[in-house]
Amino acid sequence: MYDLIIKNARTLDHQPIEIGIESGKISALSAEIIAESREIFDTKGQFISAGWIDAHVHCYENMSLYYDYPDEVGVKNGVTTIVDAGSTGENNIREFYELTKKSKTNVYALLNISRDGIVHQDELADLSKVDETKNLERIKELSEFIIGIKARMSKSVIGQNGVKPLVMAKALQKKAHLPLMVHIGTAPVALEELMTYLESCDIVTHCFNGKDNGILDKSGQIKEFAKKAYEAGIHFDIGHGTDSFNFQVAKQAKAENILADSISTDIYSRNRLNGPVYNLATTMEKLMCIGYSLEKVIHRVTKAPAKALRLSRKGNLSVGFDADITIFQVTDDADKQLIDSNQETVKTSVQIKPTAAVIAGKVYEIAKEKI
Repeated sequence: MYDLIIKNARTLDHQPIEIGIESGKISALSAEIIAESREIFDTKGQFISAGWIDAHVHCYENMSLYYDYPDEVGVKNGVTTIVDAGSTGENNIREFYELTKKSKTNVYALLNISRDGIVHQDELADLSKVDETKNLERIKELSEFIIGIKARMSKSVIGQNGVKPLVMAKALQKKAHLPLMVHIGTAPVALEELMTYLESCDIVTHCFNGKDNGILDKSGQIKEFAKKAYEAGIHFDIGHGTDSFNFQVAKQAKAENILADSISTDIYSRNRLNGPVYNLATTMEKLMCIGYSLEKVIHRVTKAPAKALRLSRKGNLSVGFDADITIFQVTDDADKQLIDSNQETVKTSVQIKPTAAVIAGKVYEIAKEKI
């Protein structure tokens, strides 16, 4: 007796698949499952994948600069797991954690090394707000919630502190043994210098921004140090956001065999409602527009972020993994306009439409607005 059987789905290579779920875990996968179940969900031939993971959002509703609500950026858009990327620090992350308990979406957090997170744009301009001892205490206290560390390294954030915040973040990382995500943006610090402090598996978010301090040089080629960083295993994350995704940079990177390792939105209320982000599916469509296959896009919202952030029970359609699943359609007859962070627009006929999300074995239908 299963709790749920997902019927009549298909894999990305159009093979039939059905999934049996028990106690919030995947317990069987087969072309056909004939068994009793407390619930049957018929996908009617739609695509299925492991639940989508958005590795960079801002969803602490009590903030004022960058904020949203977990289910607005998560399950309502087919995203089963979201990772808040540094909205909160050791002084307020406990309150954030308590709020997330009411969400249907799985929520995790990257701890901002500054105590209050992004209350003000320049949270790393005053380094007295960085307390390693308290950061370690909070990481230990909320070890199931805090899955990484975040440092925003751009001019508006760090003030006159240069590379010091990154040095402090790396020191914390070595003691906490957690992934580190680094926001890149306007100099100082120069991106070439910043990259020298990073190691394999460190995450650079906003990798395809169109800023002068990005990975593209003035001749329109990928900077040599950026290639070396990518080849050395530094994880390139999209982190689209309001100001941080550029079609031309992404196209040139692909032409030089640099593909984003993960696709994330950097979504919050304003760029969800007013664009240019809107949702994870739209961000995925933008990568397909520049030549990523559907398979590569789905990998970058499932297995890749799960591996980078050590979410060991997520990101895979395999027995024993969490029953977090996204069901979706892909159409090729759309007439849709996509816009990047620098107001460049492209038209696409391909549209990705999530229709349901399964979280811990519970079905939430999107098209019928049952969430």
